[in-house]
Amino acid sequence: MQAIADLGFQYCTPIQAASLKQALAGANVAGRAQTGTGKTAAFLVAILSRYLRSPAGRADKPGTPRALVIAPTRELCVQICNDAQALGK
Repeated sequence: MQAIADLGFQYCTPIQAASLKQALAGANVAGRAQTGTGKTAAFLVAILSRYLRSPAGRADKPGTPRALVIAPTRELCVQICNDAQALGK
C-alpha cells in the first residue's frame, strides 16, 4: 500500500506495533492510547489488507457491507472516513 508511505508513515507507534500483527491475522483487538498515536490507521490498514486478499466479488450479495466501523461521534466518523480514503489510495 503505497498510500502508507505517501502519508509519511515510517515506523509503527507502540499501539500499532502491539495491535497490527493480531489485526492483520483477523483477530479482535482492543487497545487504549492517547489521541494521535495511530489507532485509526492500525485498524484501517488491517481492514484494507483484508479487502486486498478477498476481492468484493466473493460477497454473497452485491452491496453487502464488508466492514462496520462504529464511532461515538459524527466528527470521528468523518475523520475515520477521510483516513480510510487516504489510506485506500
